[in-house]
Amino acid sequence: MNSPPSAQHIAHHHHPSGPLAAVQSVLYLIVIAIFIIAFSAQPFQIPSGSMEPTLLVGDFLLVNKQLVPTEAHDPLPPTSIHRGDIVVFHYPVEPSLHLVKRVIGLPGDRVRLREGHVYINDQRLDEPYAVYRAAGPDSFRDNFPRMETAEPGIDANWWIEMRHRIDHDNLVVPPNKYFVLGDNRNNSEDSRYWGFVPRSAIVGKPFLIYFSLRRIERNDPSAAPQLKAPLRSSRIRQSFLGHLVDLARWDRTLRVIY
Repeated sequence: MNSPPSAQHIAHHHHPSGPLAAVQSVLYLIVIAIFIIAFSAQPFQIPSGSMEPTLLVGDFLLVNKQLVPTEAHDPLPPTSIHRGDIVVFHYPVEPSLHLVKRVIGLPGDRVRLREGHVYINDQRLDEPYAVYRAAGPDSFRDNFPRMETAEPGIDANWWIEMRHRIDHDNLVVPPNKYFVLGDNRNNSEDSRYWGFVPRSAIVGKPFLIYFSLRRIERNDPSAAPQLKAPLRSSRIRQSFLGHLVDLARWDRTLRVIY
């Protein structure tokens, strides 16, 4: 009959405890985070209101980077891009910047806007996500493409290219490129103003809002009223934490993006 294992043998197989266990746990988390950021997801913050109300200023997003392989030997399979997908991409005019918009036109599509509404291949597109907030009249914005006069806000290179991409009042999307628009249709600088997004410029698809902060106006007198008067250290901590809680949009935390 086998004898029971000795206390030394049992102790030898125990998991480490104390500071060593804490350090190992932190290292595991760091490795996992690096893997996720490098191969699967990457955090981004929304800086403008062009995608409202879908995405708000202050939303922090996790972006699926498996959309397009970064290298030819990348083992992660690419995911196809569909009309209606929200994508993060390098701004074609200034590639160091990242933008987020919605894919409207796919390669080969014929795109035009009439009175602000999108037509793809002569069929009006159903866009429940688009909003049209009150704005001044803009023939170029609402009836695109419109080539009578050069608009001051249009990229010059795009203005020249656009003239060669129009066929019977439709803009034809070339291969491996996409036409993107913001959901906040009357307040968005998008493909209407600077052109197509190359597939190679697309970073990925945002899939989760993991945190969101409210926008604070600099001249808002109620932004941090608790910090105007001298307080004891404990009251300062309580005021700061309370103010921090008020800044967060908790109802948007961990919201899935469609």
